[in-house]
Amino acid sequence: MKKLVSVLGSTGSIGQNTLDVLDRHPDDFKVFALSASTSVDRIWQQCLKYQPEWVVMVSPEHGKILQDKIKAQGLKCEVLTGEKSIDFIASHESVDIVMAAIVGAAGLRSSIAAAKAGKRLLLANKEALVVGGDLFCSAVEQGGATLLPIDSEHSAIFQALPTDRTQWSKQVEKIILTASGGPFRTRNPFTLRDVTPEQACAHPNWVMGRKISVDSATMMNKALEVVEAKYLFNMSPDQIDVVIHPQSVIHSMVQFVDTSVMAQLGTPDMRMPISYGLAWPQRITSGAPKLDFKTMKDLTFEAIDQNDHPERFPALALAWDCLRGPAGSCVVLNASNEIAVAAFLDKQIRFDQISLIIQESLAHIQAGSIDSIEDLIELDQKTRSIATDLITRKLTH
Repeated sequence: MKKLVSVLGSTGSIGQNTLDVLDRHPDDFKVFALSASTSVDRIWQQCLKYQPEWVVMVSPEHGKILQDKIKAQGLKCEVLTGEKSIDFIASHESVDIVMAAIVGAAGLRSSIAAAKAGKRLLLANKEALVVGGDLFCSAVEQGGATLLPIDSEHSAIFQALPTDRTQWSKQVEKIILTASGGPFRTRNPFTLRDVTPEQACAHPNWVMGRKISVDSATMMNKALEVVEAKYLFNMSPDQIDVVIHPQSVIHSMVQFVDTSVMAQLGTPDMRMPISYGLAWPQRITSGAPKLDFKTMKDLTFEAIDQNDHPERFPALALAWDCLRGPAGSCVVLNASNEIAVAAFLDKQIRFDQISLIIQESLAHIQAGSIDSIEDLIELDQKTRSIATDLITRKLTH
């Protein structure tokens, strides 16, 4: 029987790539539900093509527009609105696989809903683990969900690890996340204050959304991935390393206690980890181009000098600080970054001020114990308020 798939965030880059992979395997998968925030035109075209049973628009206003289009066309698709409706399609009893591709902390609730419902959860939303941490892991264990990472780096690590999870702590010495270095890897760090949003979004290797492209430029994406790796693979902060690999061919590596290293290679195309998550433990065609070793240039690696963090990659060191800091520190890290990046994209602050807003937010907020999702949301909202206030102060001085 076909596996039914809910794609949360279907109009974003991960969502669209997921649908592209599903298109290649119509006998194995069927789209059950889709969700978007405000992208009516794009999700309307998806509804016409896939005719899902359910579609969710977070915005009620945009949901009404979509509903009118669906009624006029005579489609049987049911339209729901609001964030809680995403939880519904993520945990629906008919769903087999959930692609969690909603950007930012907004994807936390629906990811937890899918986990508690015991779904195969393809996690492209790194913030669910960064913000949710132990609560999210508990939901996965409680629901008996199958959690599969979709970030190219974490998928690579998962593929390189022993299939027997009980051996991870015995055999693995450390995991090594690779980073492209983003568009400013070789730029004079003292000129970064002049970077424009357009320049920050021009990633040299990957085609990504604007927010994650900026995160790549600041290396915040790698900071979040360090946090995510800690929870995904149950590693200590000292067992996680980052190395710059500009070609983005080796997606990440695992070093074992006997000093051997297992690496996963592939073209920089998200359809590969998506297809692996959909079919695991099997493999299916993804549509990604193949590596051509005969024409491939050198594969190079660069250490990230700790002394370089404050100028070029100020965000990266914050990952280990937050993992070793008070409970809730990672919530503050993520929320303040989302606010700062949005302000930069709106040209309210400079590129080099993104990390300053994050650092000041961490200094202003006393993170405490996190016992429920309500605690997470409260701390997240408090952080966003403080980060917004910090930005306002910078604009008025």
